[in-house]
Amino acid sequence: MGKLSRVIVATSCVLSALLIGCERTREAEVDSHPKAALSADKEAAASSKTAARGNAAYVKPPEIDIPFHKEVLKNGLTVIVHEDRKSPIVAINIWYKVGSKDETRGKTGFAHLFEHLMFNGSENYPGEYFEPFQRSGATNMNGTTSNDRTNYFETVPVGALDMALWMESDRMGHFKGAISQDKLDEQRGVVKNEKRQGENAPYGTAFDVIATSTFPSDHPYSWTTIGSMEDLDQASLEDVKQWFSDYYQPANAILVIAGDISVKEAMEKAREYFGDIPSTSVPARIENWELPTQVNKRKVMTDQVPQTRIYKVWNVPAIGSKDEDALDLMTSLLANRKNSLLYRRLVRDEQVATSVSAYYYGRQLAGQLIVMVDVKPGQSVEKVEKLLDAELAEFASTGVDGEELRRIKQSEFASLVKGLEKVGGFGGKTDILARSEFYYGDPGALIAGLENYAKVSASDVQNAAQKWLKPESFTLIIKPEDSYAVTGSDVDRSKLPAVDKTVTLELPEQQTFTLDNGLEVVLAERHDTPVVLMNLQYRSGASADGDQPGLASVVARMLSEGAGNLDSLAFSARQEELGASIGAGSGLDFNSLSLSALKSQLQPSLELFRDVITSPVFPEEDLTRVKSNWLDSIAQEEAQPQGLAMRKLPPLLFGENHPYGAPLTGSGTPEAIKSITRDDLVQFHQTWLRPDNAQLTVVGDVTRKELEPLLNSTLGGWVAPKSEIPELDLPVVERPEEARIFLLDRPGAQQSYIMAGLVLPPWQPDGAEAFEAMASAIAGKFTSRVNMNLREDKHWSYGARAVAMDTEAQRPYIVFAPVQTDKTAPAMRELLKEYRAYLGDNPITDGELKDYQDDEVLKQSARFQTKGQLLSSISWQREKGMSAEYIAKYPERVSALDKEQVEASAREYLSPDQFTWVVVGDLSKIQDEIEALGLGPVEVLPSEN
Repeated sequence: MGKLSRVIVATSCVLSALLIGCERTREAEVDSHPKAALSADKEAAASSKTAARGNAAYVKPPEIDIPFHKEVLKNGLTVIVHEDRKSPIVAINIWYKVGSKDETRGKTGFAHLFEHLMFNGSENYPGEYFEPFQRSGATNMNGTTSNDRTNYFETVPVGALDMALWMESDRMGHFKGAISQDKLDEQRGVVKNEKRQGENAPYGTAFDVIATSTFPSDHPYSWTTIGSMEDLDQASLEDVKQWFSDYYQPANAILVIAGDISVKEAMEKAREYFGDIPSTSVPARIENWELPTQVNKRKVMTDQVPQTRIYKVWNVPAIGSKDEDALDLMTSLLANRKNSLLYRRLVRDEQVATSVSAYYYGRQLAGQLIVMVDVKPGQSVEKVEKLLDAELAEFASTGVDGEELRRIKQSEFASLVKGLEKVGGFGGKTDILARSEFYYGDPGALIAGLENYAKVSASDVQNAAQKWLKPESFTLIIKPEDSYAVTGSDVDRSKLPAVDKTVTLELPEQQTFTLDNGLEVVLAERHDTPVVLMNLQYRSGASADGDQPGLASVVARMLSEGAGNLDSLAFSARQEELGASIGAGSGLDFNSLSLSALKSQLQPSLELFRDVITSPVFPEEDLTRVKSNWLDSIAQEEAQPQGLAMRKLPPLLFGENHPYGAPLTGSGTPEAIKSITRDDLVQFHQTWLRPDNAQLTVVGDVTRKELEPLLNSTLGGWVAPKSEIPELDLPVVERPEEARIFLLDRPGAQQSYIMAGLVLPPWQPDGAEAFEAMASAIAGKFTSRVNMNLREDKHWSYGARAVAMDTEAQRPYIVFAPVQTDKTAPAMRELLKEYRAYLGDNPITDGELKDYQDDEVLKQSARFQTKGQLLSSISWQREKGMSAEYIAKYPERVSALDKEQVEASAREYLSPDQFTWVVVGDLSKIQDEIEALGLGPVEVLPSEN
């Protein structure tokens, strides 16, 4: 929501949360667009209208308390402590008050580059910063940089807290001497590949253009956080060391400690580890630089994109302004929801766009409103832009509906309550406290500000619209190219503190019972917040698509288009009114329905959930629109190297007609999507969604005594048909005798996207832990051999990973590696070298196995922190047919692993000389070298135009 959910995830994420390393997240994003000037009479009439409805928009904010202790140490370090005893973990989050806004022209990208350097070890712990954490059960470990600040965070078991504080304080107080020319060159290469990866994606240069076009050249927001290639090349060792001296000092930092620790103990540790680190004078900083006038210009450019995108940008006040909440709520009224104005008009009614989004991008010096519209192929850009302008003009002149504004607030407050279970990580309590202190000077400001957020009236929003959404704006239009194709002195710094490896978990009992209609239910009570989560999973998924790849996914998508007597918009409005969220998902083997509900609204939320299960509407007109937009999204996938590879690899691994041969994106094929009718949806729904083919998992603030009668009264009328559940045929496929290489041409690509696949046997409980240990060490985590080679040693890639998908039948094992173009063939050679060595004379080492065991066992401390985590684990356990003890005894099984088991697992599963490779890139630059590798037959796949 407004302030709280807008914890900006900035440009850089050092540790991967994705398969291939954390991809660069867009920094600014998009909000709304203006209206034509109104006459004085119309403005007065509109104001009267909204004023009359203003009270209807008020929602009583939830009673939330995040108690904290704030103290400033003698060296200027601000320390904030929050006690949360529900899990034996502690989260640490350090915000340094330095971002790209503190750079100057010619030296851009320093803040982001330095964030990378900070993960290369310190004076007293040389080497990879992640290593001690990745054998200590750390989770949510990362670093990010934005225009305004840089932060570093991790969540660790209680027993690893001293280690974590020692490490964080060592790089705050003992880092300058660890910065070497080699490390600078290494991370400069990594950052440049991150930049290539971002710019190689469709629309990847949009925010560079927006930054330079909407701010004057001397404004600190006129360049993006990642900086320019030229400036990165020119960064000297002295420049970087001076950056550390200027900005990385206690007086310029906020340390937040939250979790299973008392205030007294946390403050003692903060003083012990950070208290004697000296501070000098922090460079003066600009406090505010809002622009007095709007930029009124437009720019049209082309890129390798499948459809035209319109960006509209306005310069508005910074964070902390009186208009902040109104601007934020305005974006939800305009876009980002099915009931929002622009979605209704452009996507649903006129069907001239496939998506719209809008948001207020608030920052310290200035803010922006940005709106993005993806124009449906075949539609006139001029027509869409004219419609967009007209709708925004109408929005400002007609006024804001107070009831709709009230529903938005109710939904946002419900999301806030549901999200407060996490102590660390993106959006956790440490983020809320640090963000609040950083932007408002008070750790409690965001929570205290909920009452003001709740009071924002329809008139407030309309006044903000009239004030800021002027016809003058910056417009950027990106069109497809014609040729488009696919430390303290008392702390011992001589050694790292030992990690206490004692892990004590108190998991709630799993209570099982069967409803009157035969539906099996498992309940795990968790009463920390007044929220109940449910997951109903049923056997089907893509494996039940038959000759219509994508059918299961379309069914899941259409379940939100209305149920019972509610059409799509009324259904969406009812969820907002209840503060509930109903979602549907589709995988290879299962589809699922989820419910997140407030305890106080559980019964009406369950009634809505029942209607989705038993009586979805599947309206013809919505299916037509969904299918049309679906086809456009497939085109978007094919415009992205990763999406294109994920579409092409499965049929090469399993065969065109195998259920697992459909695109890994789950979107199906254009031919199949075009063929889907409403009858197909109804038939799929009736065939597979039945109580004897489903299981319901419930976690939350409810007892069996309360829940069982509620479920029987709402779901009791849902009964299984007399017909048998169909059998699914998942034929066994053989690996190829030798490697095969398939190439896809993407002329002008700045990077090549390498993907290699291998078919593995189905998952089995016996040997599962040995497989995971084996897979982790070679390519499953940041410090794996593959990532260290291509990212840290060679700097050819921003990140390389491998995953084994969790399927019922044979599993696809997939290696991902985006690399700079001129290193495509060498990177393939390095990947093979690592895998062959792992199977040969360099198997997993004792140290690698021990690190994996320690990390996995200690991670259990954080594995069940939230209701969602617990729900996911129990759902998986039931999907695999395992008992509750299987989860509880996991640490014992991991601890018992030995090298021989892991080596045997590698020999059983890995065979790099049978990889099926898919490489997307500029074939004029990479094909000859790939063929010269002599790995196997090379085939160029036809381009998708």
